[in-house]
Amino acid sequence: MNVADVQRIAAFSDGAQGGNPAGVWIGDALPDDASMARVARNIGYSETAFAAPLGDGWRVRYFSPESEVPFCGHATIALGAALAASHGDGVYKLALNEAAITVEGRRSVGADGQGLTSAALQSPPTRSRAASGAVVERALALFGYQGGDLDPRIPPGLAHGGADHLVLALRSRELLADMRYELDAGRRFMRELGIVTVVLAWAETDTLFHTRNPFASGGVLEDPATGAGTAALAGYLRDIGWPHGGAIDVVQGEDMGMRSRLRAEIGAERGGSIRVSGTARTLPMFISESQVLSI
Repeated sequence: MNVADVQRIAAFSDGAQGGNPAGVWIGDALPDDASMARVARNIGYSETAFAAPLGDGWRVRYFSPESEVPFCGHATIALGAALAASHGDGVYKLALNEAAITVEGRRSVGADGQGLTSAALQSPPTRSRAASGAVVERALALFGYQGGDLDPRIPPGLAHGGADHLVLALRSRELLADMRYELDAGRRFMRELGIVTVVLAWAETDTLFHTRNPFASGGVLEDPATGAGTAALAGYLRDIGWPHGGAIDVVQGEDMGMRSRLRAEIGAERGGSIRVSGTARTLPMFISESQVLSI
């Protein structure tokens, strides 16, 4: 197995632009851990998904350049697009390290004639709890925010949607745009807290959110689209009684020049799965880091 065997797919694209690049490897049996970790490092995307047949579904594992993660939303969407291309449109069962989920892929052609795939995942069960004052103070110090910068309607929380995330809601779009932090300090904070990302969010309306997702735990400064973080955010909003009306739309990646769009459908059952959907587009086989940032 080498990097040439890995498909490159941008998940949660804004039509034929933007999205978060993920690697997707599909084979008859999963490689050993060291090989998957090596390929993920060489690909350099925030995650690469590895999938092999298992019963009537697929066994899936996710690797970032620095670590394995239990669940990755954008790589799952990319996998759904790859499975639709190779095995036809439909819903596919996925067995993760800690959960069983599904992903759906449906191929189409965009207005510009380029191929797009509509994909949707059902997240693992969600859960959440309030973040302690000590955790919030550390997070504010990491990003250079003050307590008054937080939106009091959405208190800081620790939310799970297949992986653990810290949710911080900000008062303004300007504060979100001004996000900055030091990667090594963020890595220490996230790993000590046991979270995968921090979800920084601003509510433009009750159902439209703008987010940014620092992913220092995986060695990535920021992700332009984060399905697992969106699932966690949606579950948390349900838990605190936010007037979501059954779904939220999320715009992410704007400040990176990689605008992405995600939709999260929220059922009434506390702790229930979140359906996260968007479009995916295939990327050139080999692209440089500078090209990734311009996609």
